[in-house]
Amino acid sequence: MIYDIMKVTGHRSVSQATEEDANLSDNFWRVQLNQNLTYVSSINPTYQVFLAAQNFFKKDSLLSHIPVGELVNLGGDIHHIFPKQYLVDNGYDKHDYNQVANYAYLDTPVNIKIGKKAPKEYFNEALAEILNQNDSSFKAIKSEEEFKSNLEANCIPFEILQMDHTNYADFLAARRAKMTALIKDYYYKL
Repeated sequence: MIYDIMKVTGHRSVSQATEEDANLSDNFWRVQLNQNLTYVSSINPTYQVFLAAQNFFKKDSLLSHIPVGELVNLGGDIHHIFPKQYLVDNGYDKHDYNQVANYAYLDTPVNIKIGKKAPKEYFNEALAEILNQNDSSFKAIKSEEEFKSNLEANCIPFEILQMDHTNYADFLAARRAKMTALIKDYYYKL
């Protein structure tokens, strides 16, 4: 209990700092936390901390300017970045497509527009509509710079623009690394 109070107020004793260093080693951040993001439940505690980190840093939801925290509070859509049906059609099972590293919050019109397309298809469509300033579900983002920033806010590698189901394992590994980095940054900012 005292540890929790001191953590919240920013005060740490020497023994607490030592305990933190022992439990939050590089292996914790690089391996254990990463492994926790392979689970298939949106109520996974590590995924919930990731959402808390996005909320703390006021990150926008995928392909919009609606804050993640707002969508979480409103019960917004959790989207499969590699759409579920797209992965099923390419031979992936529930454990593969429901990994939390494949989840992102987004607005319903954006989710509908994406459908079951390959990521390289719908992300390139979104970028083209943004660059051409077309009136679309992606109109909240006004430039390529904002687009890249939005991908980064959602811990999505820019290489997503070239990815299809054959790159899914690479995507998950890259995204988990980015998610754990955001969680680590969040933890040390508390």
